[in-house]
Amino acid sequence: MKKIDKLPSNIPVFPLSNFIIFPKTTVPLNIFEPRYLQMVDNAMKSNKIIGMIQSKNSDQVIPTLYDVGCAGKITSFNEIEDGRYLIVLVGISRFKILEELNTDKLYRECKVSFDKFSNDINNEKEDIKFSDLKLIFKDLKSLFNKQEYIINWKELEKQSLDQTINTLSMVSPFSSKEKQILLEAVNLNERKLKLEEILKTYISDNIGNQTLQ
Repeated sequence: MKKIDKLPSNIPVFPLSNFIIFPKTTVPLNIFEPRYLQMVDNAMKSNKIIGMIQSKNSDQVIPTLYDVGCAGKITSFNEIEDGRYLIVLVGISRFKILEELNTDKLYRECKVSFDKFSNDINNEKEDIKFSDLKLIFKDLKSLFNKQEYIINWKELEKQSLDQTINTLSMVSPFSSKEKQILLEAVNLNERKLKLEEILKTYISDNIGNQTLQ
C-alpha cells in the first residue's frame, strides 16, 4: 500500500484566513474555541490528523473554503489551566476537498482526496539550488523591512531548500489569494517561480495594493 493510500478520506478542517501550512513544515496552534477544542479531542482519539484550509470570507457565518488545503498531524499536545490547548502540527500532504459532510459535530468535516499531491509524501529532491533563491531573499528582506516584519534569516538559511521556500511562502505578508496560489503550486520549482512573480507586484511604490491574478 502506498503512503498516500493510508491517509484518511474524511478529515476535520480548521478554516483560517491568510494562514497556510505545507508538508514537512511545523506550526504551533493555540486552540480555544469550543468547536476546535472538540476537533482536537476527537483527532487525538483517532489519527491525530487535522486539515488546515483557508477561508475565502471570514465575515460569513459559515465561511466559504478554498478547494485545496494541507493536512497536518498533531505531534505535541498540552492542555493549559484555562482550558486552552497548545498543539504542534506537522504538515503531511495537501488535499482537495471533494465535498463537505453533514455531521452533528461542532466543527466542519470534509471528504478529501490526496491523489493530486502524491509527491508531497515522498522523499524525492527537486533540482533547485540555494543560489537560485538569492533574488527572492533580497526582495523579501526589503519587503519584510518595509512592513516591519521580523524574521531570523540566518536560521532560515539553515533549513532544507523545500523548508526554506515553504516557510517563506507561509510567513510572508501576502494576501490570502496569493498564499493560496503558492499552496496550490504543483511542485517546489513552480512555487519558487510563483513566489518570484508575487514579489514583483510588491516591489513597486504601491506595496500591498496589487494581487497576482
